[in-house]
Amino acid sequence: MSALPIITLPDPLLRKVSKPVETVDAELLKLADDMLETMYDAPGIGLAAVQVGVPKRLIVLDVSEDDDTPRPMTLINPEVLKIDGERTRMHEEGCLSIPDFRLEIERPASIVVGYLDREGKPQELPAEGLLATALQHEIDHLNGKLIIDFLSRLKRDIVVRKFKKMAREASA
Repeated sequence: MSALPIITLPDPLLRKVSKPVETVDAELLKLADDMLETMYDAPGIGLAAVQVGVPKRLIVLDVSEDDDTPRPMTLINPEVLKIDGERTRMHEEGCLSIPDFRLEIERPASIVVGYLDREGKPQELPAEGLLATALQHEIDHLNGKLIIDFLSRLKRDIVVRKFKKMAREASA
């Protein structure tokens, strides 16, 4: 396994809708393993393939709170099948592609996600709390949506300008 570079705002790839995975093969599973290593190194609790420059519908997560017992998850072609529209949850979210930026976001507290597992078998995952939030955040990435999209246009433009300026300064 090897850590991969994480692309950051304002990279336009972050706004692309990721393509469905056609085949679960050794190459895809290696990408998933490398993404897990990247996520743990960052450190983060979730990572979408597009964040490492691969616009495929693949996410990895680990929301376990015990560092001694990691619970890595790999979800291929994840999609939200059911949303509990009654209950919501506020959570301060960060994003590995928008370093040092956090935002309080309200999302559904309970969802069901359908996906393919590492063997290519269809699965359903009921999720609540932090897992539900992390799944929605990463699936948003697959759809070209970022946490800054929850801001007003004015505030979002300010954040984007800041990251564009940082990118210019880093390449100078």
